Amino acid sequence: MTRIERLQNRLPKLYIDAFLVTNHENILYLTGFNLMAGDGYLLVTANDAIIVTDDRYQLALEEFDSDEVVATITRDYYGALNKICQALKVTVLGYEDTISYRLYDVLDEVMVADIVPFTNLIEKMRMIKDSGELAKLQRAADLQTQGYQYVLEQAHPGMTERQLANQLDYWMKEHGASGASFPTIMASGENAAKPHATAGNRIIDDGDVVTLDFGYFVDGYTADMTRTFAVGSIDPELRDVYEIVNTARQQVIDHIRVGIHGNDLDAYGRQLIAEAGYDDEFNHGMGHGIGLAVHELPASYGPATTDVELHNNEVITVEPGIYIPTIGGVRIEDDVVVTHGGPLVLTKAPTDLMIVGD
Repeated sequence: MTRIERLQNRLPKLYIDAFLVTNHENILYLTGFNLMAGDGYLLVTANDAIIVTDDRYQLALEEFDSDEVVATITRDYYGALNKICQALKVTVLGYEDTISYRLYDVLDEVMVADIVPFTNLIEKMRMIKDSGELAKLQRAADLQTQGYQYVLEQAHPGMTERQLANQLDYWMKEHGASGASFPTIMASGENAAKPHATAGNRIIDDGDVVTLDFGYFVDGYTADMTRTFAVGSIDPELRDVYEIVNTARQQVIDHIRVGIHGNDLDAYGRQLIAEAGYDDEFNHGMGHGIGLAVHELPASYGPATTDVELHNNEVITVEPGIYIPTIGGVRIEDDVVVTHGGPLVLTKAPTDLMIVGD
C-alpha cells in the first residue's frame, strides 16, 4: 500500500472527504515530488491525488513518473482548490493546522466546503521509517562520520570557527550532501558552553574544546550528529565532564527499546549527570526524532515527556550535554533506530575524546 493510499483509507475515519497538504516535506513524503514551500499544495481525496502548482513546475511534473498523482497548473492556487473540491463533491476538507493565519484567511474566504484543522496527521505517518528511509538515513550518517574525520584532520589553532565550518560545508557538498539541515554549530572555548552557538569569528586556540553539531541532507533525509574534540591540552574538569557525558549517552542508548517512554529513557542519562553534580548544567532535552527534517516526531523527549512512547523503526537522537560558563561544554549526539531487537546506532564516528593539534 502506498503512502497516499494509507492516507486515503483514513479519510472516512476522520469524517472528511479530502485532505489538503501544504507542508512541503509532507508533500515530498507522500508523492516523491519536491515542491518548494509556498509553491502549491497536494489535495488527496478518496480516489485522487492532485498537485496544484504553477507553470514553473510544468516540465518537472511532465518528467515526474507517478501512477497515482496528477497535476493542475494555475496561478490561482486556492481558487482552483475550491473549484476542484466542488467538482469532486468535497463538502468537508481537512487541512494542516500549521498553515499561516494568512492562508487560513484565504481558505475561510474562498472555500465552499467546510474546513477542519488536523494536527500532525502526516507527521505521525513519517515517524515510522520504512527500509528505504532507513537506508537513506544510514547514508547521511555515514557521510557525517566521514565529515567529522575530515574536520579532525583540518582543525588547528589559529583558524576561526567559521573557517572550519565552511571547510566542512564544502567537503560535505562535494561528497554527496545537498545542503545543511540547520546552521552548523562549531563552538570553541567558552562558546562551547552555549548549546546553540553558531560558527563565528572566534579563533580556535590551544586548550579549547570544540563542539561540532551538524546535519546534512542526503537523498532528502538528514542525519544529526554532535562530537566534541579538544585542541592541544584540555582542562582537567572538561576531561572529566567528557567522560560523564559519554557514559550518559551510552546509558541512554543501551536502554532504548520499543515501548519505553521518553521521560524514562531520559532519566538513564540525566540521573547519571545529576549524580556527578552537573544537573543544572544540562539544560535541554535528551533528543528528538529525525528524518525528512532535523526535528520531527517523536518530539523532543526529556523529564516531562510521559506521552512520548517509542515504536519500532522510529529514529531518534541521543544528545546529553554539560555546559560550564567561561570554561566550555561537551555534547555528544548519536542517531539511533528503535527496533524490536534493540537499538541500532547509525552514527559510527568514534565517541572517545579526540585531541588535535598536539
